[in-house]
Amino acid sequence: MPSVTPDDAPPLADLMPWSVAPPRLGRGWPTDPDPASLKARWDALMKAEGPDREALFEPTRSRTLHTAVGQLPGRSGGTEKLVRASGPGPEPVRVLAAPFDEQWLIPDHRLIDAARPELWRVADDAQVFVVETPDTPGRPLLATSLLPLLRPGRIRPLYRRPGGREPNLAPGLPAFLSSLGHSPDPVDFLAWTLTAVRPGLTVPLTRDPELWARGVETGHRALWLLRRHGERPKLPGGRRPYVRAPLPARPLTLLYDRDEETLHLDEGRVSPVPPEAWDFGTGPGGRVLEQWFAARTAEHAEPGTLAAIRPTAWQQPWTSELLELITVLALLAEVGERQAELKMTDPVTAAELRAAGVLPVPDAARHPATVLDHHEEGPEGQFALL
Repeated sequence: MPSVTPDDAPPLADLMPWSVAPPRLGRGWPTDPDPASLKARWDALMKAEGPDREALFEPTRSRTLHTAVGQLPGRSGGTEKLVRASGPGPEPVRVLAAPFDEQWLIPDHRLIDAARPELWRVADDAQVFVVETPDTPGRPLLATSLLPLLRPGRIRPLYRRPGGREPNLAPGLPAFLSSLGHSPDPVDFLAWTLTAVRPGLTVPLTRDPELWARGVETGHRALWLLRRHGERPKLPGGRRPYVRAPLPARPLTLLYDRDEETLHLDEGRVSPVPPEAWDFGTGPGGRVLEQWFAARTAEHAEPGTLAAIRPTAWQQPWTSELLELITVLALLAEVGERQAELKMTDPVTAAELRAAGVLPVPDAARHPATVLDHHEEGPEGQFALL
């Protein structure tokens, strides 16, 4: 969809004004594609004492074994200082660790340098996190139901409060959309945004009801694939990738046969894998499938560290995840083609939004909601004051 001139299209930062910097872990070992490894790492940390525990923890200026922090909102992690901690840790939670790569995280505030509690407060089944991905050619935004750990782009929750309440939209925007005959539903606006957003993170709006409807329909398709909600997607014609030759216990190489549409994991074979899935990239990092495979097989941790506690063999859930990821990437490539076919007509300019009172956005809309419906545990078991 060709953009209107940059000066005329409103910035996403004005249309979805509240944003949060991405979490910063400070250490890699609290995340992994395998949740059992995370539990083993926690157990190893708890068994270590004195300098050994400190070395395993990998302290930073933000987090040491003596740091006192509150509980992550909505989570059960402890609040006593890690130097005295014992027993099991909190259950790992699913997160978006890299573009299209769902992994696991130990949700304990003591392990994370900058956890962004304001994101955890609004993370629930109704929430959609919009993630800026400036380094990804052709896809400046991702959307996910999981807490995103991607850097460096900012994160814009669709809702400012739990339960899908108080949309994170410019206060006058829903009424303005209604005046054009468009749906003011926040998810419909997000669908349009995923379709129309430009590389500079401006979002052209249109008065054309037919174009709006087609853009929203295309965006909902992308949103369904990005969030992985509902029925497992299928390739055109009802095709699905299958394991044609068993995967080895520990595959080391990933190769693609374009003529046969086959993915080779050493002697293991998966097909059909459309070229669009194999070629799907995220910019400087390379192909998504290669990055996903490397995250599960590369030997990059120093012996004796917690990150070195990893599976010794390929995990069965990874096979199912790989088959679904292949399908998602192929279908997203089709969605991208649909997006490119849409031609912007009858655009709404930022000047018109200012004249309608939608812009400028009040400063309060750029900050998180402050009233919560529950208590949060502060350091050493004290209730946090908000």
